[in-house]
Amino acid sequence: MQGLLVAGRYRLADSIGSGGMGRVWRAHDEVLHRSVAIKELTAALYVSESEQAILLARTRAEARAAARINHSAVVTVHDVLEHDGRPWIVMELVEGRSLADAVKEEGRVEPREAARIGMWVLRALRAAHTAGVLHRDVKPGNVLLARDGRVLLTDFGIAQIEGDTTITRTGEVVGSVDYLAPERVRGHDPGPSSDLWALGATLYTAVEGRSPFRRTTPLTTMQAVVEEEAAELQYAGPLTPVITALLRKDPVTRPDASEAEQMLVEAVEGRRPSAAQVYVPTRHGSYGHQGPHEQPRTGVTRPHQTAVTQVGPSAAPPKGGRRLRTAALVVALAAVIGAGAAVALQQFGTAGPGNSASASTPSASATPSDEGGQGVVPAGWVRRHDPVGFSIPLPKGWKRSVSIDQDGLRQVDYSPDKGKHLVRVAVDTAPDFSTSYEHMSNLEQRVSRLRDYKGLRLKEELFRDQPGARWEYTWNALAKDAPHYFPGPYRAIDVGYMDGDGTEYSIYAASPTDDWATTRKQFDWILRGFQEG
Repeated sequence: MQGLLVAGRYRLADSIGSGGMGRVWRAHDEVLHRSVAIKELTAALYVSESEQAILLARTRAEARAAARINHSAVVTVHDVLEHDGRPWIVMELVEGRSLADAVKEEGRVEPREAARIGMWVLRALRAAHTAGVLHRDVKPGNVLLARDGRVLLTDFGIAQIEGDTTITRTGEVVGSVDYLAPERVRGHDPGPSSDLWALGATLYTAVEGRSPFRRTTPLTTMQAVVEEEAAELQYAGPLTPVITALLRKDPVTRPDASEAEQMLVEAVEGRRPSAAQVYVPTRHGSYGHQGPHEQPRTGVTRPHQTAVTQVGPSAAPPKGGRRLRTAALVVALAAVIGAGAAVALQQFGTAGPGNSASASTPSASATPSDEGGQGVVPAGWVRRHDPVGFSIPLPKGWKRSVSIDQDGLRQVDYSPDKGKHLVRVAVDTAPDFSTSYEHMSNLEQRVSRLRDYKGLRLKEELFRDQPGARWEYTWNALAKDAPHYFPGPYRAIDVGYMDGDGTEYSIYAASPTDDWATTRKQFDWILRGFQEG
């Protein structure tokens, strides 16, 4: 079929993958002159006409499901069409390999990398669940690892859209049996927690090199899913309690997506997530002999989720207004300023790395490369892989909080001292302005109301060849305006840019003016080390 022109538009090149339901081709879109991937539903060749109708309906459901999810970690579906009486799906082409292929070729995945992969898959699932879509077939083969480092979730072919019962027949179990949650094997309706179970089983496979419940037959595999515990993890390191938590038999006692995300953040950093320990059973029991709403027989109950303490004023955008980033240090006026990150010291007011100008100078062993120093971390710092979709180097011990997560705008704060020195990063997938310079100009009009505000610089500039802007200013924080913060002269810098997909990134730094010499040097390290993804 190589060279075949499908639907008068897509020229097939080479086969890049296949499975039980179909084959995926690399193809060229001769209208838009771009490379795409096309899924050929080969199963349609071997089923009856009535089953073909069901298959076509499922294919359309896959396209409809994927179309409802707008997220960079979900493979984009461009089109669904019919050719030779069969459905074909045109998708984004991801150059790379699947997680299943990576495990097959390398034996297993290093725990921190597996945690990073898990974070992205979880982000994709959260976006899907928010859109009312359950994936229902999360497995290593459906997790794609792009050559540029991206992680994407694909194949919503058996996804279930909330409110849509026309495709899956009553009592039908679909999905790969190795990764079916116990409640699904038992015939219960799946929920978001079922996708999280599958993520846990996928991460188990990644770090151990084998599926946790696979047995000699599908029937014995499903029996193991319901009645047996996975073999003890040997290579998972900091991921061990996270995987254990996700593989709890009773869906009521599994962590939710928010809890799981925080656990994975800590695991990416090489820390054993403390919150996950509460999910580790004290003794084993069999969920197969319990009712669906009973507590497991381990004596462990699900903890209540506690809200992340925000740094700064309420970050909810005003009703009917623009979704603007908020300044963490301005309370009385609630003045909206550039989001992003601020670099400060790991320890302030004490001797140590970063306390003096000489001490804050990065060591020679951490000299940035010619490519901007991406990946380089100074001594005493760690790289923080944030689930929002970026990574930055920071001194050890900085605390993370989320100040905005709404309408495509996600804003994360890092600070070692409750906001006195602040790092803020914002990722906006639907910005209100066409350029970062236009955005910052608008923000400056609002921030200029601050006490003793002085604009030092606001100019357009490139950030790694992307159009961006830089804004620096000072103001005087007042005690009566900011009782929970730190009165006195402050200084801030905000660097923003738009990527090729129209997403706006902003990196913001603020600290007391007296500390600015050190903060400014460390901010340079932040910019050098900032990475998307």
